[in-house]
Amino acid sequence: MEDKSKIIAYGILRALGILGGIILILWFLYKVQAVIMFIAIAAVVSLIGRPIVTFLKTRLKFGDVGAAITTLLIVMGIIVGIIAIFVPILIDQSEHISKINFEEVQHNINRLNVEFSRSLGVDQVTLIEGLKQSDFIKNFDISVIPTFINSILGNFSSLVVGLLSVTFISFFLLKDSRLLLDSFLVFANKGEENKFKHVFHKTKHLLSRYFIGILLQLLILFVIYSILLFSFQIPNAFAIALFCAMLNVVPYIGPVIGCGVMMLLVISGYFTADFETVILPKMIYIFIGYCIAQLIDNFINQPLIFGNSVKSHPLEIFLVIIIAGLLFGILGMVIAIPTYTAIKVVAQEFLSEYKIVQKLTKNL
Repeated sequence: MEDKSKIIAYGILRALGILGGIILILWFLYKVQAVIMFIAIAAVVSLIGRPIVTFLKTRLKFGDVGAAITTLLIVMGIIVGIIAIFVPILIDQSEHISKINFEEVQHNINRLNVEFSRSLGVDQVTLIEGLKQSDFIKNFDISVIPTFINSILGNFSSLVVGLLSVTFISFFLLKDSRLLLDSFLVFANKGEENKFKHVFHKTKHLLSRYFIGILLQLLILFVIYSILLFSFQIPNAFAIALFCAMLNVVPYIGPVIGCGVMMLLVISGYFTADFETVILPKMIYIFIGYCIAQLIDNFINQPLIFGNSVKSHPLEIFLVIIIAGLLFGILGMVIAIPTYTAIKVVAQEFLSEYKIVQKLTKNL
């Protein structure tokens, strides 16, 4: 009886110890979540850059260090190029803002409101008066402005630290292809190293194709949007096209937001033009063009790029994204497919005896 009591007490203590260890690990992960995010971003960069590194090492006979540095310079060059597109536009918009006659702006807003209301056959609403009566304007605290500026400066410094950290980690992941593998093998039991290696290499291959597929998708949308906006002589067409294309990283919600942003920027680009003869026709044609671009993306790009890259059926991808969005919001939608792909590879290797696993992983 006494031995049984000892066994029960030992079991309780062991369970409490395991629970305490789990809580401690979760607390630690919460505290270092920024570092985990840096490692995750660096891993994505290394997956995207791996084909470049392989090409440089096999075809151009680069060393490990040279290939890693060159790949990082290419990635940084792309980022700098994107920034170079947006910065002149921001400066240009700042100059325009400094010259704005706000009385004229109020007059133009009310004029657009009248014309828009007349076109749709709805009652006129005075926008300026509506804004004045809104709870936001009534309760607005001017002291929020310096706090907001300080927050931006603080986030900027964090961004610089983050970029340096991601660059540093990415360099070593690109330089030493076994670094991630060795870290992954730490979790393997003795005798299961080969299974873990197979999971790692297969996941890395599929995710590399997936992230490269995303870049290809964004490039195609950027080209289509640019042609569309240039055709109607929309100011800052490149920047608008790039921004709206990048929003497609968020499945389903991103394109809707991108459509709204594009329409607003089209209106702002022709703010003083006549609404019925200039603004409204351009908005209709660009909206139709945007919808055509999305149809091309949904029915041609995504099935070809993502279906082939992660070996999943389009309906399967759709359901995974929707479920992840319901559970974890926008971030869940962004990471749904790479996470699901990794889970499928692990399940195929370790749970292949189950029929549902066999069904879901038959194309892997």
